[in-house]
Amino acid sequence: MSVTRGLSTNPGSQQARPLAGPRRGAIMMFKPASRQDNATVGARVEGPGVTAAGVSGAGGPDAAERLRRFGARALSDAELLAWVLAPGRPGPEMQDGARNLLARHALADLATCPVAVLGAGAGLGPTRARRLLAALELGRRATRPIAVCGLLVRRPEDLAAVLRDEFRGLDRERFIALYLDARHRVRALETVSTGSLNASLVHPREVFKPAIALSAAAVIVAHNHPSGDPRPSGDDLELTGRLDRCGELLGIALLDHLVVGDADITSIREYGWPAPSGG
Repeated sequence: MSVTRGLSTNPGSQQARPLAGPRRGAIMMFKPASRQDNATVGARVEGPGVTAAGVSGAGGPDAAERLRRFGARALSDAELLAWVLAPGRPGPEMQDGARNLLARHALADLATCPVAVLGAGAGLGPTRARRLLAALELGRRATRPIAVCGLLVRRPEDLAAVLRDEFRGLDRERFIALYLDARHRVRALETVSTGSLNASLVHPREVFKPAIALSAAAVIVAHNHPSGDPRPSGDDLELTGRLDRCGELLGIALLDHLVVGDADITSIREYGWPAPSGG
């Protein structure tokens, strides 16, 4: 089977090559599955006796009672935002601010908005904007182990959804490593470095130190290109070669290095693994 640009992630469309070994002269690019955002702001409301029409009372007594009786899932997006922005009992001003925020930004996009945009755009101010970003990141971290740890990785596509979430909306390079057991199940995901607009500094010891602590059998590394172009650079290939050689010395296999762009992801394992050298 020829590996071509724009490989679909639909399981029924093409059979992807497992992570078995190097293949030269081919490029493997696949598109992460898109996540559907809420079509209508405030339309997704959960919990007993809650309707979309009830969003107008965001943060009011009804919301407080529902929160007490049924938990946070009984509140709308706007109500939850109001409670995060003004702990206690949000007043009308903060209720309006929460609704205005959702009118300007999709809920899924809030976590990647700069503090200045959130603070000024919806009149929240920098302190509340930082509080909101901290809460969103905490929620992302709380749910990440459920989605990542234990994931069986047989081919690059198995990581598409994970990588899309990890790199979504970033304007700077970020380098991560996934540590796998002998059966290629993910044990941990760690951020190795966060760099500038077009580069991140990575040293092999920072990649393999957690691998040794976790007794990992294998590692997969990945980083994003903020330019949106997923083609590996010369520096990417050189770093891959260094990591591969270090992994061989430690007995920890480097299975792949994935480069994430706006729409596609490139597997360097398929693109053309760097040839061994004495350097």
